[in-house]
Formats: sequence, C-alpha cells, structure tokens
Amino acid sequence: MGSLDGKVALITGASRGIGRAIARRFSAEGAAVVLNASRLGRHGRLEGSLEEAVSGIQAAGGKAAAVVADLADAEARKDLVERAGEAFGPIDVLVNNAAGAKMRLPSEATTEERRFMFDLNVNAPVDLAQQAIPGMKARGRGWILNISSATSSQPAVPYRDSKPGALIIGPYGASKAALDRYTVALAHEVVEHGIFVNAMAPVAIVLTQGADYVRDIARRNRDMVEPVEMMAEAALELCTGRHVGRVVMSRHLVHEVARPVRSLDGRTVLGDAFLAADVEATA
Repeated sequence: MGSLDGKVALITGASRGIGRAIARRFSAEGAAVVLNASRLGRHGRLEGSLEEAVSGIQAAGGKAAAVVADLADAEARKDLVERAGEAFGPIDVLVNNAAGAKMRLPSEATTEERRFMFDLNVNAPVDLAQQAIPGMKARGRGWILNISSATSSQPAVPYRDSKPGALIIGPYGASKAALDRYTVALAHEVVEHGIFVNAMAPVAIVLTQGADYVRDIARRNRDMVEPVEMMAEAALELCTGRHVGRVVMSRHLVHEVARPVRSLDGRTVLGDAFLAADVEATA
C-alpha cells in the first residue's frame, strides 16, 4: 500500500526539475498526478517537457495527466484546480512548485519585475490554495505544500558567492518570504478542517535532470548541492503527515523525522538526510 493510494495530486511547474521529481515520487506512492506547466512542449533550450513528464509516469505504470496554464496569468489560472480535477477527481494534494525570478539588485528591481515575481510566487499559489480548500473542507482532508527558497533570508556575511550574487536574489527572496508568512497563517486557519499547509525549501541548489551548471558547482563544492530525491522525499512527508504551518528545509525535515530517502520510483533506499548528490547521475 502506497502512502498516497487513492489520492489525487496537482503539482505545478512539473515539466522538469523539482516539480517533475515530486510528481514521480508521488506516483510511486500510488497517487494519480496532474502535472501543470505553461506549455506542453519544450521551452527554448530547457530540457524536458510536460508531455515527456506525463508519458514517463504513465510508462512506469502510474496515472498522470497534464493541465496547461501559465500561472503568471491570473485569468489562465482562475479555474486550474477545477480543470485538474477533471482528470482523476477532486484534488487531495496541491504542490505549488512553479516560480519565477528576475535577478536584479534591490535598488534597481523595477515595478514590473517585482510585480511579476509577487504575482507568480505569492498570488498564484494562494489563488490555487483558495480554489482547492473548499473541496478539501468538504472531504475533511487535504494537503498543500508551497515550495519556498533559502533566499527568503539574507545570506550570511562573508558571502559564499560574490556580493552582487548574494544581493541580486533579494527581490526574489522577498516574494518567497511573503509566501512563507502566508503559508503559516493559512495553515493555522484551515487545520481544524483536516487540511495541512506547509512550506519547504531546499537546503542547497538542487541537482535535477539537465542542470549541468549545478553539476559543475557540485564537482567544486559538494555541500552547495543536494539531490533532488531529498526534496521529493521531504515533500512526501509533508503531503502525507500531520505537519501544521512548517517552514522547513528539506534535508532538515528528513533528518528530524529519520526518514529514509528513496529513489523516485520508490524501490530503492538511497540513504538518509546525509545523502550527497550523485554528480554523474540524472533524476
């Protein structure tokens, strides 16, 4: 029996990277997964597409469907949860993974750039949560996970990277800090209905499929990179457990609950919270 048997999960930003890994891990635990991205096909030079992510899960014997919507467009996202529910039934688990960044010094970030980040990184996940909560309340259960970022806090001095590198992430980090705060408030409001809302960020840069620049970083500084399986396992913990209003980092949570980290297909235990990223493997 998988820990998500009979559940339907909607994961945004799932054509590649962290979202795709979470979708695979959830499918391995029995969930029917609905994957969202802004388009079906490939986006420029980025590796992976929504079509490929869905077909990969189906080929492994899982239930998967795609729902296309550009979450930066309020009109396009206004009925996303309802549309996602048409595939396998009402949404039990919502993972708000999609995000966008405009890297600019805090003194230079434009109104347009700030508006884009706050709309996609804060308003979109809140909108989707508000769409999902009525159905979750009616069924007396639900899980909402917002993917945050360590950039929500200012890097410590001396900076590991250059000073500009530590500062240009500030406007993006501010949007994630806002999401964290909203997550905690929402969690305490809806827990009485059996709905568990949390936020999670990776401890380090996540090594995902096609992320060659991350692989290069890992070869120089292994502690700056974490395996994508760590994120997927921590997400599974938060979307099956009874955690309330946590704003936590993936590796810390896995260590806290002594959870083994499994491969994305769930078949192999790879290690524990001390698992290092495999520089030569892909997700």
